[in-house]
This record gives sequence, C-alpha cells and structure tokens, in this order.
Amino acid sequence: MARIIRGALLQATYTGDQESMIQKHEEYARQAAKQGAQIMCFQELFNGPYFCQEQDSKWYTLAESIPDGPIIQRMQDLAKETGMVLIVPMYEEEVTGIYYNTAAVIDADGSYLGKYRKTHIPQVGGFWEKFYFRPGNLGYPVFDTAVGKVGVYICYDRHFPEGARMLGLKGAEIVFIPSATSRGLSQHLWRIEQTSHAIANGYFVGTINRVGIEEELGPNDYYGQSYFCTPRGEFVGEVGDAYSEELILRDLDMDLIREVRNVWQFYRDRRPEMYTDIVKP
Repeated sequence: MARIIRGALLQATYTGDQESMIQKHEEYARQAAKQGAQIMCFQELFNGPYFCQEQDSKWYTLAESIPDGPIIQRMQDLAKETGMVLIVPMYEEEVTGIYYNTAAVIDADGSYLGKYRKTHIPQVGGFWEKFYFRPGNLGYPVFDTAVGKVGVYICYDRHFPEGARMLGLKGAEIVFIPSATSRGLSQHLWRIEQTSHAIANGYFVGTINRVGIEEELGPNDYYGQSYFCTPRGEFVGEVGDAYSEELILRDLDMDLIREVRNVWQFYRDRRPEMYTDIVKP
C-alpha cells in the first residue's frame, strides 16, 4: 500500500501585530487539517514581521523560550487539536540576551520533539540578522514524527549544500525550508537550490516564503512561490502565487524516496574521505 502524506505550507502576509498573526496561522492550520493535511510548516519568524530589515533592539521583545514559552505551548495545543505535525519557526531567547532564529517541531499528539537553530546568519542590506541572532549550535537534527522523518533548514541555510547533505545522511525523508526572501538578488535561485537539494539527497522538500511588502519596516517585497518538490526535483502541483497569501496542500508519495535512491545511488557512491578539505576553516 502506498505511503501518501498530505503536507501543507502557508505563505502569509503580515497582519500588523503578533496576536492576529498567530490567530491567522491557527485558522489556516484548522483549514488544512479539515482538508486532510498531516503535517504543516509555517514561514520563517511566523508570528511577526521579518524585522531584520532594520536594526532595532525593540524587536528583542518578540523572542521567547522554546519550548517553555506561551506560543509554543499554544502551538502544542493546536497540533493536538488538529492531529497534525507542526513546524513552527520563531524567535528564540535561550537565556537573557541570547537569541536564535529557530524552528520547533511538534508531533501530531502535541508533544514537543525538539528544535533546529538556523546555522548560517546573513548580514546584508534588508537582512541584518547578525544583529538579532547567534549562529545555530544544535547541528542538523532529524525528528521522528508521526508521519516520517523530518528535517529543517531555514532561509539563508539553503545556499549551503553541506547541511542539506547532513540531513540526508541522518535519514530525513522531508526537509522544510521556511524563509523570508524578497525579489531581486536571489529570486532566480528560488526554484533551483531547493530542488537541487532534493535531487542530491533523495528526499522531499517543502519550501515556504512569506508574501507581500511590510511597509513599516522597509522595501523588501516577499514573493511567495512556496512549493513542494520530489526527490527527482519535480514540483508537486503548482508553485504558490507570487503576490497573494496562499495555503498550499499537496500529496507526497513517500515510496518515491526508495524508488529514486535505488536508481541514483548517491549515498553509496559518495567519497567522504576525499572531501576533508571542505571542513577546514
């Protein structure tokens, strides 16, 4: 019997405040569950704006403890209510003054499975992330969820193939890449890099981008176009809209992973002893 998972992605516009942003995601999650979704990922820093367009310490107040803060506990209740696995990207405060760009993974019964902290932190106009986040220090965990083995890579991470391979080596079947990416410099890479990770590592990818302009913060124009792709690098259905908020639901045939890997034996044929220079500073 085929192993089919229905996945959901949400590319959302900013509402103007945290509470209404959370409520929006809760409502979309309930809609997704009613349509049969079993796993859902929100966008990078889902509960607020992408505040990294500016450098202002006022945004530190959005950070909270993971998993002990109120938002994650609220998301645990949502996962239990909907019966979905949830990937929840948000601003984490580890201890006072120590912050990370993090995604929590919550199982379908509401249990907290763990978190991934964004590894690669950019510092360029419109993306002043080093002002807000330390580089992640948890490695590349793969979470054994109710629907399969799940990994997370966050936004700028996608430009680095090393972590994508680490997730594959650790057994990931689907990797979610929540993002906040604007038109311009990297837009032409959006449909190339993530599909390349899927091909090279033989897993599904679900990649999410917020959408619209958050005018109170800056000119970044987030272009949506969220999608799922197969281990062959093929889009599953249509790519999300480039201008509008959208809930994306797709059926993923997980048996395709074995089918693809039995043809393209990248894990068998890799030569790690030849790559030692990659990890030199």
